[in-house]
Amino acid sequence: MNTNLLVWPQLLPCKSSNLGRRSSSPSPLNSSVSAVAAFYKISNSQLSLSDNYDRHCIQIIHNPELIIPKHVAIIMDGNRRWAKARGLPVEEGHKFLTPNLKNICNISSKLGIQVLTAFAFSTENWTRSKEEVYFLMNLFEEFFEEFMRFGVRVFGNRPRLPITLQKGIELIEKATKANEGLHLMLALNYGGHYDILEATKSIASKVKDGLLQLEDIDYKLFEQELATKYAKFAKPDLLIRTGGEQRISNFLLWQIAYSELYFTKTLFPDFGEEELKEAIRSFQQRHRRFGGHTY
Repeated sequence: MNTNLLVWPQLLPCKSSNLGRRSSSPSPLNSSVSAVAAFYKISNSQLSLSDNYDRHCIQIIHNPELIIPKHVAIIMDGNRRWAKARGLPVEEGHKFLTPNLKNICNISSKLGIQVLTAFAFSTENWTRSKEEVYFLMNLFEEFFEEFMRFGVRVFGNRPRLPITLQKGIELIEKATKANEGLHLMLALNYGGHYDILEATKSIASKVKDGLLQLEDIDYKLFEQELATKYAKFAKPDLLIRTGGEQRISNFLLWQIAYSELYFTKTLFPDFGEEELKEAIRSFQQRHRRFGGHTY
């Protein structure tokens, strides 16, 4: 076997056992290829140069260079187009929001992702039809019981939301406050412009009241006023957008300054485990320099 095939850069751990074909007499191979390379366990003993590595299960045993993003943000786009392409009402596409996001949460938790932020409803989405907005508000009211095992936090302009939804948000946040593991942050009636303006007004008010001096205002203080201040890791490492559009759409404008961006044509109702893992593989192969350089 050509051990050079093992030098895949920063591959995602894979636990599936049904990918690839196992020989009748498997012989797992462990090979140390460099000081920073991984030790791999190959589930199939026959590999060729033409094989696509996505068809094989390569399990990372040890790799100090491997990075799983701590915080992943996702713009869940494409529900309406998915429904229209099938001649269905747009509401049928939105019905995938809860089960798909729950599936993404479960997979993210298993992979070791610690924070998942989902863009559910923007400050601009009120311009949609009253029927669609009404459907979504009702959907969100029934949404939270599916996520009780995670630590849930909702951020955005709450006062404009229906009172019943506001009460549901308060209950889920209180009930899941002590939960460990994955934290789910839901952006609901949220916009990046709104977030920055609210932070600015809060700081200005504190200066006016004598609680802050102008010299006190710095990068760290400003971030403590943003909607993501409660997150363990406030700034996403990876931002995923489904649906094919390649724009940010007023989402986490301050927080994603150095996030890695991943755009996929897959519509959100079709976005599942393999698509999420492909996004993370892409992230793992990038070199994050944060304005500096490593070469």
